[in-house]
Amino acid sequence: MIGNKLTYISLFSSAGVGCYGFKMNGYECVATNELIQRRLNIQKINSKCKYETGYILGDITKSNIKQEIYTEIAKWEKKGNDGIDVLIATPPCQGMSVANHKKAQDEIKRNSLVVESIYMIKHIKPKIFIFENVPAFLKTVCTAPDGKIKEIQTVIEEELGNEYIFYGKVINFKNYGSNSSRTRTLVIGINKKLQEYISPIELFPEYKKEKKLKDVLKGMKKLEWGEFDEKDFYHQFRTYSKHMRTWIHDLKQGESAFDNKEEEKKPHKIVNGKIVINQRKNSDKYTRQYWDKVAPCIHTRNDQLASQNTIHPQEDRVFSIRELMKIMSIPENFKWINKELLELNSLSKEEKQKILKKEEINIRQSIGEAVPTMVFYSIAKNISKIMFQKHLNNQEITKIIEQYKLSNENNLKTFLQKNEMNLGYTTLARIAELTNNERESKSAYYTNKFLISEIVNKLPQTDKEEITILEPSVGVGNFLPLVIKKYEHIKKVKIDVCDIDEKALDIVKILLEKIVIPKNIIIKYICDNFLEHKFNNEKKYFLVIGNPPFTKLTAHEAKKYLENNENKQTTNLFEMFLEKSLKISNYVAMITPKALLNAPEFTVTRTLLEKLKIECIQDFGEQGFKGVLVETICVFINTQEKPKNTEIVSISLSKKMIQNQKYICDNKLPYWVIYRNSFFDTMYSNMKFGIFSVFRDRQVTNNNTTLEYNPNKIRVLKSRNIDNQGKNIINIKRI
Repeated sequence: MIGNKLTYISLFSSAGVGCYGFKMNGYECVATNELIQRRLNIQKINSKCKYETGYILGDITKSNIKQEIYTEIAKWEKKGNDGIDVLIATPPCQGMSVANHKKAQDEIKRNSLVVESIYMIKHIKPKIFIFENVPAFLKTVCTAPDGKIKEIQTVIEEELGNEYIFYGKVINFKNYGSNSSRTRTLVIGINKKLQEYISPIELFPEYKKEKKLKDVLKGMKKLEWGEFDEKDFYHQFRTYSKHMRTWIHDLKQGESAFDNKEEEKKPHKIVNGKIVINQRKNSDKYTRQYWDKVAPCIHTRNDQLASQNTIHPQEDRVFSIRELMKIMSIPENFKWINKELLELNSLSKEEKQKILKKEEINIRQSIGEAVPTMVFYSIAKNISKIMFQKHLNNQEITKIIEQYKLSNENNLKTFLQKNEMNLGYTTLARIAELTNNERESKSAYYTNKFLISEIVNKLPQTDKEEITILEPSVGVGNFLPLVIKKYEHIKKVKIDVCDIDEKALDIVKILLEKIVIPKNIIIKYICDNFLEHKFNNEKKYFLVIGNPPFTKLTAHEAKKYLENNENKQTTNLFEMFLEKSLKISNYVAMITPKALLNAPEFTVTRTLLEKLKIECIQDFGEQGFKGVLVETICVFINTQEKPKNTEIVSISLSKKMIQNQKYICDNKLPYWVIYRNSFFDTMYSNMKFGIFSVFRDRQVTNNNTTLEYNPNKIRVLKSRNIDNQGKNIINIKRI
């Protein structure tokens, strides 16, 4: 950021159509890189960069081109920029696109331009990075830095996982700012220094109901053959051979010229006086579009009848440049030519045709390969909103609580509602949590955004039109914004939030007023004890997610809950929450103590879970809750499917592995070994179990233990007590 403006860099920027959305939000472009001069010229026409040296022409695989970008960054640093806020990379996708039927081997190298982008991210260290590409992007292979062929997602994780958290999702841009159907992959990464108050998923563009083509092009003038709209130079079309007009003239919406019954009306060539029908490679060529459907995906050769989905729903022509701009949500003030629209409109028809002969193909191709402007505009807006909010640490929050006397409930509610300090949602939620005097007695600990981001990232996708979600111990509602964002595309989402504390639910309602909740999201508040509340077990929830209290009840308190519990050996509330959640939901994602994996009191619980599909176990170690030295995990359980593979994710080590569920939950072992491997098995096969009784407690101290044999003390065995062959015990005298 410099002054009061965020900064960005754009790689593979083409004509700058997509990242124009960042310019519209007031961002400063430090550097923009493009391989083709005529596309870069369009960026210059739109004054994308403040300095001429910011327009960098060339291949970023070349060291001199990289250096030009680094030099530009250094120049901005000297002027006061505190670092690049956003790096955008939209590398060529020929090797990944389904439109490319023959993928040559050298396309793997082309796809490795993604790796060049990763190099740039590692070197520049932007606060946020964005990748945009085809749907298969993350699963496509590339040449990794170690020379091996790997999936792009794996390379991003390996190369950037230590410094960034990221979220990737395949979305149809028709619901995120574009007016055409365009399914793409978006990946947004956040530097871990920001992870406590920004989540990648909340930076994704806002979900919107798609528009029909007739609504997008409403009011556009009907064009006669070869006509220019006198009020809009860009509303025209390139004429073609008149005999081709008969191919499309009688088509109804949705019909292709290849569907014509007469051979002379089908796309053809005349060879030796005979009609030879053109080969029909794609069903959407020479096809008239629908008024009442979403506009089609725009391709680079949108000037040709023979290209995909190019024919106007009513007129015998392809879409005009202005119509394409509307379809791709490109603002009217975006310039393609270094002349104002009024000047272009005043030219003669011959002068207009001369300009278009030179410029039209470049313009149309630039539109076809662009990111719709308003998609990036929405992302840029979301980034700005969060980056310009105040995000306070615990010490600063404590001062605020004391200064405004927020321990008083009425003061707190007024403070949260007004939010005159423009505090971020995370800070507001943290303030609400720290003013809860009963949080320790109720084990109501704050769940930080980083934890939630990692959990939400792994939640199941679905194509259902309606889902129901429950958070059984909502607290101050930290999960809700990201869960809402995750499932905002579903036609109808019912979210039940339950908490025993009525004051907490009041706070949740106030906090949720700070975010945009789509109309398809319906929230119901349940003030009750989750363990006592009666849910409809016949109509199960799609998902139960949350962070239940980690606290032990007395035997007397636990008695009434254990009646319906399979595990009657524990009095820990989290286990009871987990069991009940499994009964009422098809899928459960729940934070639990890591002791679930190995403590004897949860043996019955593990036996219960082993029968279900454990899709993932995220290991947070001690990073779960600040000031609480309890190792935590999150278990993701599909209650409707049988055991198969389990993804094990170590957050602290930034590593993941796929394990066979039965292998890590082997009932021959006394507990689950989630990081089990061949080395463990080798050691395990040479050991005998059940020989010693084990006692673990703080009262075991040096005074009553020994490393050598002594019948009057407790024998402690350490690794150095075992010989190298693992067969004999070595006595070690204590010094």
